[in-house]
Amino acid sequence: MAKIEILIPAMGEGITEATITQFLKKVGDFVEEEDPIIEIATDKVDSEIPAPKAGKIVKFLFNEGDTPKVGDVVAILATEGEETDTENIEESPIQKEQELISEDFAAPVLLETIAPQISNKTEGGTFISPLVRTIARTENITTDELNQIPGTGEAGRITKKDILQYLEDKKSQPTQLSPAEPIVAPIGSGSSAVVAAHKSYEGENVEIIEMDRMRKLIAQYMLSSKQISPHVTSFIDVDVTGLVNWRNKVKDEFLKKENQKLTFTPIFVEAVTSALKDYPMVNVSVDGDRIIRKKYINIGMATALPSGNLIVPVIKATDELNLIGITTKVNDLAERARNNKLQPDEIKGSTFTITNLGAFGSTTGTPIINQPEVAILAVGAIKKKPAVIETPHGDTIGIRQIMVLSLSYDHRVVDGALGGMFLKRIAENLENFDMKRTI
Repeated sequence: MAKIEILIPAMGEGITEATITQFLKKVGDFVEEEDPIIEIATDKVDSEIPAPKAGKIVKFLFNEGDTPKVGDVVAILATEGEETDTENIEESPIQKEQELISEDFAAPVLLETIAPQISNKTEGGTFISPLVRTIARTENITTDELNQIPGTGEAGRITKKDILQYLEDKKSQPTQLSPAEPIVAPIGSGSSAVVAAHKSYEGENVEIIEMDRMRKLIAQYMLSSKQISPHVTSFIDVDVTGLVNWRNKVKDEFLKKENQKLTFTPIFVEAVTSALKDYPMVNVSVDGDRIIRKKYINIGMATALPSGNLIVPVIKATDELNLIGITTKVNDLAERARNNKLQPDEIKGSTFTITNLGAFGSTTGTPIINQPEVAILAVGAIKKKPAVIETPHGDTIGIRQIMVLSLSYDHRVVDGALGGMFLKRIAENLENFDMKRTI
């Protein structure tokens, strides 16, 4: 009988798989064309797979939590009035979980006969490749141990090199008690007995909140970034009085002429882009002992979601856009981020990230680098403050609009001199903003 195969769609360059987070329909349900059937997720973005035509769902070939690849058939749909022979539809090889040992390991044997199944994701939601799971099972590495291994791969994934290094390090370490075991000092040692196991919550006067999938991912990314990059943070005060006055003067005209709200964010993006042109060694990433210098500038824009989580949409090729173009991109991406409408390709490929702490009233902070970048700028709240003003006739005190910029950078490749000069150039770009600029 005729049938329609529903596939995992292509979702942008470099994205090869997606996790099935939820089935929105059941086998036997009739659906209309474009009705959402399956909810899927990549590292950061959730999306839905719609029905290509009206019909009846006759089979799902994967389970919730599985991670099929782009192009895999995940469901079978029969057009209305037709029947489909479901007996002849093969189950996904991922459902069978019959992965074979390969590369440096023994002859092929079904993994199910060797060790218990290991999840295809860490507690933080990062995908664990079949090869890494194979090594873990063969070497009797527990799921808890896997969760502690810092991944150096894309999006914090554990690579073969990471797990083999972990095994090497483990061999050289003395045997340790499990954290749950009580540690008791020997009698006569002069030390008191110590219980290692400790709960941070006691009694009933607490509420236990499970992290959602995105929060787990964010936690994993933050931990991984701190483990990968030695963070250093520099700060600088910036007098943006002229910039604030210019924006207040033109914002109504800008809205009327361009149908876009002019915030400070596009101006910050423009200033950072100009500074990256002057200091291209900040626009890099690190691959082992190699520094990869990007000849394009893509600015990530950290955006808070209504759920309280964070996402970083990316403004591509900011060095090729004017202020109007940057503003249009900023507003569009921010709006669609808040409504969960971003495409996977719109949250990848950034070379530098800006986070706006001032939106919440904070004057400064020490942001965590968005891997694999080597620096991130935090923009504090603009505050009216008394300041010393230098004039040809001497110094005077005046009320100025002051903000603090903080730059966290990876000290493996960005030294204090480079970080300081780059931060100072951003400040100069903002302080010397052209008050006569037209839109």
